[in-house]
Amino acid sequence: MNTIATFTLNPTIDKSSSVDHVKAEDKLYCDPPIFEPGGGGINVSRAIKKLGGSSLLLYTSGGFTGKKLDKLLAEENLNKKAIKIEAESRENLIISEKTSNLQYRFGMPGPKITEQEYDKIFKIMTELDPFPDYFVISGSIPQGVSTDIYAEMAAFAKKRKAKVIVDVSGSPLKAVIKESVYLIKPNLGEFQDLVGRELKDEDQIKEAALNFIKDKCCQAIVISIGAGGALLVHGEQAEFKRPPTVPIKSKVGAGDSMVAGIVLSLARGESLENSFHYGLAAGSAAVMTSGTELCTKEDTDRLYQKMK
Repeated sequence: MNTIATFTLNPTIDKSSSVDHVKAEDKLYCDPPIFEPGGGGINVSRAIKKLGGSSLLLYTSGGFTGKKLDKLLAEENLNKKAIKIEAESRENLIISEKTSNLQYRFGMPGPKITEQEYDKIFKIMTELDPFPDYFVISGSIPQGVSTDIYAEMAAFAKKRKAKVIVDVSGSPLKAVIKESVYLIKPNLGEFQDLVGRELKDEDQIKEAALNFIKDKCCQAIVISIGAGGALLVHGEQAEFKRPPTVPIKSKVGAGDSMVAGIVLSLARGESLENSFHYGLAAGSAAVMTSGTELCTKEDTDRLYQKMK
């Protein structure tokens, strides 16, 4: 079994609740809130554990919210290492409207990272011995942080012989592909932003992704297309796969669950194609759960067998 580490620069506590109606100006009375740890890499590590695997979770933590985040992660018995910062970690708000089944998600920008804390992140990465075989970089960056930070982390991890998997968007993704990482996982909108144009059909998406591989931006690309499935492109091959139809309760955590399924399967020695299928099954399993819940192993394994 190969080892996995995930990194979360901008973690959060997801505070979720529900209300009968969302209406402007009125005082809204919500149900008792549920608090869960969140943020890209954190959710990937949580999903890996739910799928029966293990990983090392690296994340920043600051202030009262950071202490609460540490406690929530400890309650889930995750293998973790907090990088302490001065500013307060963020808290997001997710409200579900009962009458419409619509979900409203309010994401906060996150804390400021100082230059000294920036250096501390790389110092802790230097101290990882042995360095993990797979290094997952996932999630947003706080305001004011250099968009090159993930590219620098990817370059560092590659020098330590790790296979780098990246699930980020916007400018940080544009910077990170210059380092020719192992795998990137944008959704269709993020990939169109990356190539700078609208892609109107599956053939155009495949052609653009194959060009990325030829240009050595990465070795593999998984493009998620929502309910339409996902596309895997590597080498000169492209495979489109549609998961079984499942009841959708919440789309929160589907992308993180997909990444978890892919990297865990790879770490177990499975082929990239099989790992792609397992990740797609995990992403589909996640939408079957309510609120901010992630995939379950039972649903993931069942959907994976159905796809095979």
